[in-house]
Amino acid sequence: MNTTRERVTAGPSTGRRPARRTLLVCAAVVLAIVVAAIAGLALGDYPLTTDEVIGVLTGRVDGLARTVVLDWRLPRVLAAIGFGAALGVSGAIFQTLTRNPLASPDIIGLANGSFTGMLVALLLLGGSWPTLMAGSLLGGLAAAVAIFLLALRQGLSGFRFIVVGIGVSAMLAAFNSWLLLRADLDVALFAAAWGAGTLNTATATVVWPSLACLVVLFAILPFAARPLRQLELGDDVAAATGVRLTRERAILIGLAVALVSAVTAVAGPIAFIALAAPQIARRLTRSPGIPLVATGLVGGLLLLASDLVAQHLIPLTVPVGVVTVVVGGLYLTQLLLRERRR
Repeated sequence: MNTTRERVTAGPSTGRRPARRTLLVCAAVVLAIVVAAIAGLALGDYPLTTDEVIGVLTGRVDGLARTVVLDWRLPRVLAAIGFGAALGVSGAIFQTLTRNPLASPDIIGLANGSFTGMLVALLLLGGSWPTLMAGSLLGGLAAAVAIFLLALRQGLSGFRFIVVGIGVSAMLAAFNSWLLLRADLDVALFAAAWGAGTLNTATATVVWPSLACLVVLFAILPFAARPLRQLELGDDVAAATGVRLTRERAILIGLAVALVSAVTAVAGPIAFIALAAPQIARRLTRSPGIPLVATGLVGGLLLLASDLVAQHLIPLTVPVGVVTVVVGGLYLTQLLLRERRR
């Protein structure tokens, strides 16, 4: 009798423990984001104190400090947080759908597809932000459809999806290089810097519309992501629980591509945030699946911290994509070594 009672009472407590840990991890990451954001608003050629930054944000301080914080630095800081969250969530969707930690938009070709669409729009239709956004979205969707159709054979195999995506990514990268070689010098230099992944172009004019698009996509996410837990268990289990596999996958892939495209249109293809953030969040929370909220927060922190390093800790100011490639390369090496040991 006592044994039965212990088993009954043990169930809810173990169920609550991961949720409590996830909340604690999210709170800690939010605190780290706040600290990094204040540092991003304070550091620069016109340095400010923490009190001045807080004073500007609360309306107590005016003048040049207000212009520096609100007009010059705040769009970039918010872009880093929002874009990192979008990339992290996009990576979480693909890693859940394929049940493979190596699946991310930058590895399987979606980021290159978005960049291809953006380059075509830039070279043929001009450089307005709506045109670049539309081109980036269409390019990413076209790459996703091509990879999905090529990898779809008697179901969707995560390994086959990744291998096909790597091949498509290589072809798109070659095509992007050809487009840059055919472009005028000024356009090619601008696009090449953009292709490295940079927040230098994150001004208020382009950041606010892009963040508005991300807010809409994040609002849709809870409704679109409901089948993710069933899909994570496998096609047979998901189908048995009433999930329409093809339709739900198409919706989730479309949402993930839209998240990547909104980022690529402003900052270019920023690598490895989508790869690392979901697995870091999963390990921190010790969750059986990939927690989307924690992943978004970790992605925002990773990109914001990488941008601070790119701006202030390296003697030469480099695009943030250079920093994320170095950090992501180290993470990918460690992940591959762990999988080899297994």
